[in-house]
Amino acid sequence: MTASTAEDWVRRFHPAPAAPHRLLCLPHAGGSASYFFPVSRSLSPGIEVLAVQYPGRQDRRAEPLIDSIEVLADRVTEAIDGWTDRPLAIFGHSMGATLGFEVARRLEKRGVVPAALFASGRRAPSTHRDERFHEGSDAELLANVRSLAGTEQALLGDDEIVKMVLPAIRADYRAAETYRYPEGPDLSCPVFAMVGDDDPKATVEEAGGWAQHTSGPFELKVFPGGHFYLNEHTPAILDTISAHLQATSSRI
Repeated sequence: MTASTAEDWVRRFHPAPAAPHRLLCLPHAGGSASYFFPVSRSLSPGIEVLAVQYPGRQDRRAEPLIDSIEVLADRVTEAIDGWTDRPLAIFGHSMGATLGFEVARRLEKRGVVPAALFASGRRAPSTHRDERFHEGSDAELLANVRSLAGTEQALLGDDEIVKMVLPAIRADYRAAETYRYPEGPDLSCPVFAMVGDDDPKATVEEAGGWAQHTSGPFELKVFPGGHFYLNEHTPAILDTISAHLQATSSRI
């Protein structure tokens, strides 16, 4: 992958060349790298945030969409090849958590063990639900998106914006809903699952299933709220991430 192509995938809003850790952030279905701008601002300069921009949205809107977790994981892993010279942790929300798991798998296969995987708002990879919202009408798909009460609610009231973002939302939903856990080596890095106690997409029990996918330490943290619980608990989540990465540094 060329440097220019890698730059298309990775956004570094607040470069922090002296940071001891990097945090790779993977958006939810329909999300974009800009969702993590406040996270980057808050964690810099102690942790350098790399936010992934999927094809088919914002400045990459003209590029073909990718509707496969496996293909996305391959591309993201290639794109971050030059960013693993320092300890790299991964944070993914919803679809991004599943993608983060597959990226972490690929990194470990290359001999790069992530500092941690923070899996937010997503059931364990091997826990399957037969969801097919990506096959529904535009109205049905949008109704499901709106029911999750994410940050894009105001934007989804604008018909022109809906026309622009709906293809990316559908492709992401297809990627998430058609993903099937492939048997094979799981992770050795620490996994920290985080979930809202009223999340319709992931129960506390389903989030606890992440423990089965690492031989390393596991922790489950439950917050009040629904699928986008993290919008109300950002400071606590960032404190959790920072504390775990600082503890990692102290053990090195």
